[in-house]
Amino acid sequence: MTKVLEVNELKTHFFTRDGVVKAVDGVSFSLEKGEILGLVGESGSGKTVTGFSLLGLVDAPGQIVGGTIQLNGENLVGLPEKKLRAKRGKNIAMIFQDPIATLNPLLTIRTQMSLALEAHARMNKREIESRCIDVLTKVGIPDPAARLDSYPHEFSGGMRQRVAIAITLLHSPGVIVADEPTTALDVSIQAQILSEMRSLARETGTAMIWISHDLATVSSLATRLLVMYAGKVVEEGPTAQVLKNPRHPYTRGLIDSLPAMAKPGEPLTQISGTTPSLLSLPPGCPFAPRCDRASEVCVQDPTPETNADRMWRCHHPMQEEEAVR
Repeated sequence: MTKVLEVNELKTHFFTRDGVVKAVDGVSFSLEKGEILGLVGESGSGKTVTGFSLLGLVDAPGQIVGGTIQLNGENLVGLPEKKLRAKRGKNIAMIFQDPIATLNPLLTIRTQMSLALEAHARMNKREIESRCIDVLTKVGIPDPAARLDSYPHEFSGGMRQRVAIAITLLHSPGVIVADEPTTALDVSIQAQILSEMRSLARETGTAMIWISHDLATVSSLATRLLVMYAGKVVEEGPTAQVLKNPRHPYTRGLIDSLPAMAKPGEPLTQISGTTPSLLSLPPGCPFAPRCDRASEVCVQDPTPETNADRMWRCHHPMQEEEAVR
């Protein structure tokens, strides 16, 4: 398979008055053509900052302080803003969580899509309209030719998100970063969009990074999972293997906290404690204060362990016989 994106030891820090927040601290992964990679973890784990870093969208006081982001063999870290803008939308694009904030309420869909096309391509009006109708049809917008002249408020929440997805598809980017794009949608619309995104990756070869705190949603879409905690990837592997045989206790906790795992009438399982402040992380493993397997050795930073296409960071990894439940 062809690798379209390779991230190596990415570090994105925020320099605040109270200290340095290491929001992304040494994240590495690769993405192949047509692959859907799930990036999961609790709020504050560094998922969204990782996504923003890939497109160079981290604003001050944030800064990429280390690592590389190779997009089709070219390192994006350190590129001048003008060159980054030439790649955003054309080679790598992002679907944001809230389409209301993404779409301009004062402009028609036609105008917004036309501006996006004109930013990277020279096309006449007929070609622009044809391309807009094509991508709107692809994401399931009914009567797309007529809806081009509608404003965002004339669409439902699900339709607005479909329009936002259509805009990212205008230039057929090789990589799409989706930051919890279905969180605010009802279950039926969410299922439709997930199905369309799977078809898109399969038919066009577009690679995707699907960022979410909802492990159930990601598990039905992604072929591979990265589990993040406190700015680091604590476990990685094929989705089915990670869900069936999690090695890190944090991954086990995320799985157990799914509502579907609880028996009727019983309280939902929770991971004890709260996510630590990135300004005052405990020494060694940041999950240790919340982990029932922690011991004295956990004050040391765990070394990543690998086995075939699996990786985990834990001094006391779960064994297969206890991980499978």
